[in-house]
Amino acid sequence: MNRRSDHFACLVAKQPDNELFRFSLAQALLAENRPADALEHLEFCARRKADWMMPRILLGKALAGLNRRREAKPWLEEALNLAVDQTHEDPERELRALLKDLG
Repeated sequence: MNRRSDHFACLVAKQPDNELFRFSLAQALLAENRPADALEHLEFCARRKADWMMPRILLGKALAGLNRRREAKPWLEEALNLAVDQTHEDPERELRALLKDLG
């Protein structure tokens, strides 16, 4: 079976420091319902770019979905701070709701 993640996994293998390839791989893995496999790539992206909100949102959601709520919370809080700083109102609302649910 030829999965979308296979394509991006090949690109990441050739250029492991390319955060855009890793982000695309993580998105493909999430779409394939493989959140645990996406974690390392999302974390790589989040640590690589301090102002990149989306990997933090996806990482927090993936961790929460894996019942790793304590680990999810700081990533979601960072994403919320970025959403506020960058005036992304829809993500801000979503993140506030997610954090409220996490408690």
